[in-house]
Amino acid sequence: MNKLFAEFFGTFWLVLGGCGSAVLAAGFPGLGIGFAGVSLAFGLTVLTMAYAVGGISGGHFNPAVSVGLATAGRFAWKDVPSYIIAQVLGGIGGALVLYIIATGKADANIGGFATNGYGDLSPGKYSMLAALVTEVVMTAFFLIVILGATGKKSVAGFAPIAIGLALTLIHLISIPVTNTSVNPARSIAVAIFAGGPALQQVWLFIVAPIVGAIIGALISKSLLTEE
Repeated sequence: MNKLFAEFFGTFWLVLGGCGSAVLAAGFPGLGIGFAGVSLAFGLTVLTMAYAVGGISGGHFNPAVSVGLATAGRFAWKDVPSYIIAQVLGGIGGALVLYIIATGKADANIGGFATNGYGDLSPGKYSMLAALVTEVVMTAFFLIVILGATGKKSVAGFAPIAIGLALTLIHLISIPVTNTSVNPARSIAVAIFAGGPALQQVWLFIVAPIVGAIIGALISKSLLTEE
């Protein structure tokens, strides 16, 4: 149960911190942090929580990561469903707190609420195919970094830094295309509150990251390990 609470709070923090930076701070007049700041915020959420609770649960905070680690033989398949439930609930909790904060002024406008999308919902108006390829490839490389950074021959204690920086880089690349998911729990959580087209398109941000995670795990397990 402690592992599930760790996953809940880790994903809660990821959504509140990462999506919160996009909703509350990215375009703030005169002080906006821009998409580079949002990218860093997402990386910092994973880095900080990996150090805070990673020793309890492994620090997945992402259904795709749990599936990828299980595919690579680093995590038990029987624990994947409970981890995913905890992650999705944690994400929804973080999105709820963010929604309450974001709507706490008279002229509140949450905009897209940091949702993911393609076509008209893509920040750069990229196609569904471009979004699909982006999410699959970015998640695959995310898993390759995670598996490599946490391997037996990696430097102990530095994995959260590598993983957090990898997530930052992924956001720097892909925010213009999909607003960056690589995490079904993050996408589901904010889409619930945005509703409409964002909720209709969320399927891609569930399927593509999981497919990418499996591909990344298979690549890492087959080609990038001596085990």
